[in-house]
Amino acid sequence: MVDLLPERGVRPGAPYPLGADWQGDGTNFAVYSQHATSIDICLFEDGNDAPSSTITLPERTNFVWHGWLQEVNPGTKYGIRAHGPYSPEAGIRFNPAKLLVDPYARALSGKVAWGANMYGYDLTDPDDDLAVSETPNDASVPKSIVINPSFVWGEDRHPRTPWVESVIYEAHVMGLTKLHPDVPEHHRGTYLGVAHESVIAHLKNIGVTAIELLPVHTHVDDQFLVQKGLSNYWGYSTLGFFSPHAQYATGADGREVIEFKQMVKALHAEGIEVILDVVYNHTCEGNHHGPTLSFRGLDNRNYYHLLPDKPEYYLDFTGTGNSIKAAHPQVLTLILDSLRYWVEEMHIDGFRFDLASTLGREHYEFNAWGGFFDAIHQDPILSQVKMIAEPWDVGEGGYQVGRFPVLWSEWNDKFRDATRAFWQADSRAIAEMGYRLTGSSDIYEVSGRGPRSSVNLITTHDGFTLADLVSYSKKHNDANGEGNRDGHDHNLSANYGQEGATDDPAICSLRRRQQRNLLATLMLSQGVPLLLGGDEFNRTQLGNNNAYCQDNELSWFDWDHDDEARQMIDYVSHLSGIRSAYPILRRRRFFKGLPATPNSLKDISWIKPDGNDMSDGDWAAGAATIGLRMAGNSIDESDALGASIATPTLLMIIHAGAEPTSFVLPRIDRDEAEHTWQVVLDTDHVTGASDHSYSEQAEIQVPGRTVLLMQGGPAPD
Repeated sequence: MVDLLPERGVRPGAPYPLGADWQGDGTNFAVYSQHATSIDICLFEDGNDAPSSTITLPERTNFVWHGWLQEVNPGTKYGIRAHGPYSPEAGIRFNPAKLLVDPYARALSGKVAWGANMYGYDLTDPDDDLAVSETPNDASVPKSIVINPSFVWGEDRHPRTPWVESVIYEAHVMGLTKLHPDVPEHHRGTYLGVAHESVIAHLKNIGVTAIELLPVHTHVDDQFLVQKGLSNYWGYSTLGFFSPHAQYATGADGREVIEFKQMVKALHAEGIEVILDVVYNHTCEGNHHGPTLSFRGLDNRNYYHLLPDKPEYYLDFTGTGNSIKAAHPQVLTLILDSLRYWVEEMHIDGFRFDLASTLGREHYEFNAWGGFFDAIHQDPILSQVKMIAEPWDVGEGGYQVGRFPVLWSEWNDKFRDATRAFWQADSRAIAEMGYRLTGSSDIYEVSGRGPRSSVNLITTHDGFTLADLVSYSKKHNDANGEGNRDGHDHNLSANYGQEGATDDPAICSLRRRQQRNLLATLMLSQGVPLLLGGDEFNRTQLGNNNAYCQDNELSWFDWDHDDEARQMIDYVSHLSGIRSAYPILRRRRFFKGLPATPNSLKDISWIKPDGNDMSDGDWAAGAATIGLRMAGNSIDESDALGASIATPTLLMIIHAGAEPTSFVLPRIDRDEAEHTWQVVLDTDHVTGASDHSYSEQAEIQVPGRTVLLMQGGPAPD
């Protein structure tokens, strides 16, 4: 029906912007649907499951239905009904009995209450989705909210930390602060918890320049998880691409928008960027047997990839049942509008794109020159923020590491796997480690990119924590209720003598040493280090390498630190200080393997334990020990003012063998003066600190499983 009450006049309105745009004396609604026959806006009053008013949008422009409603103000809750045929065989699934979430809603109220009414088809035959369901779902679906976007940002500015200066910390809003004793109880697990001064002080102490938050877009707890008493904790089941997840706020009905902005403002004030993990590759609606919540009921044929010859079914490149059709102009517009909203209105500094290969599938195959990447490249807003790809999906040809466009950085799983293998004493990994330590030029240089294109990682949310990586030889995911069948089986992990927790001092000591070695490799390599939150204080998930559904103490950070945890925090702080102190560890360009002048050392030299340069045969033979000398006088880079960067020569020795080995230190320079190698990192010590120094060409003993970093300088008088 059309509500034309005098106090709520209806006017044609405008087709842009999409969503609900409050204009002071009323609100403009604009909803895209090419195949609908009409679109209704249903208005709800607090406490009522049935709409108080239903207004049919009076105009349609370029497939956008629109209308202006008088006296619809911020706080008003609404939903959408889309009228049209229900013909799954043709890929069309309109069902006006189902209230839909506005894809452009800035805030949502309530959760999905699972039941048969959440599905567009009749569940009496669960294998048949062709019979339409006429059962309404008004009381069971979240309501969209009209918001007032105003916020006092004051002097807030994007920190714009250069890529080469960046250290990224991956964390979950809930998990990071739920148990933090300094955070007020009603702020724990919220955006305001992340903004707490104690949390920010910890991030700064360990050298973090950007926090990468697991998905904060409104997501749905899948029905199969709810039935098991679990939830979609990680949040990779998106319902709204514009709305912050309300569970992470202290209040409801739009409070999350304000508190999210407060969090960003607080982090920016301390120079910390905010990067969002975003999931534009699929939605929470699943396959043809999934619920009808938003996109499916608005324009199924345009929002999703469907099987060309059987459009009842979905192409699934993501393993979730559906894949967003980013190649469609209006769907691409939705994604870009969302990204710009988070940058311009919420002041976000960058994005990490989950299963980003799906967004590059124009029709079926990945295309790095496709519309999505072209649109990002030319956009004056989005081209200036950090763009990070998870460069794969689960579809055919989905693994695309190194093939993303020039503006993009990528999660480098080759760094992860090579580093893990090397520290498990796989001497065959040494050849690959040469590339990984120096920014992975074999992957990124051919496309004209630099070391910053490699986001180096050893652990992330998806897999073992660092402490578990050295404590478990296999996954232990029984708590997920899937018979331990979920999660990765190829972990390149080890338990060093006993699976899981142990009181054996020798095993515990070795595990901590290996953690220090892995972290040193991460922080001292060229590229951008990504640190999994909690790894800096030995966080464990008890061997669960797929804790996506564990919103409990298994995933929450334990801030009650013992001595070992405090030592590890000090160690990570020491590492980040080293990385910050030496520009040669943060190069913008790849090493060339050549001297800067005829009389200088090569910018990089690979050294064998006998002190001589490695040959091609040495790489092929494999080894457990590698030396890397980086010549300070050969750095061909300048600072922001154009001045040449001055840096000492560094020597890094990485020894993965279990037994000690001797190593002959190389020359520091070619001049006749005497020089000394001063140790600045020694993973044989729990905090990494050392005051040892050695003369050039001295033969030293390197303990088993150790990283040494030395600075070259003049010998003392």
